[in-house]
Amino acid sequence: MKELTYGTMIAVFEEIFGRSLFWVMVAVAAAVTLAYLFVLIRDRAISWRKFLLAQLSMPVGAVAAVLFVLRVTHSGLRDIGGPIDVIVLLAVAGIGAVGLAILVYTVQSLLRPGRDGI
Repeated sequence: MKELTYGTMIAVFEEIFGRSLFWVMVAVAAAVTLAYLFVLIRDRAISWRKFLLAQLSMPVGAVAAVLFVLRVTHSGLRDIGGPIDVIVLLAVAGIGAVGLAILVYTVQSLLRPGRDGI
């Protein structure tokens, strides 16, 4: 692998997660992103109360993402071999935390539209 291309990355992720699970995750991420953009455009402001509740969910998202990746790859924390493995797991945790925060904020805004007084 001399060059890192999008095609190579897609092939690697399909190999890790399986073709169908990978594309389902991509579709869910795209749907949540579009819903989040819809909410931001519709409300024209961020509700700080909803934002705080979304931030409180971030540790749950971080742990869930790491456990999900460990489960799908049939690995465990005992399989961490070096610094790059720790960096990858921290990146997975960060992505899971941000992803769940966006999902929680979006769901709150879709279920209770309107602006809060804060």
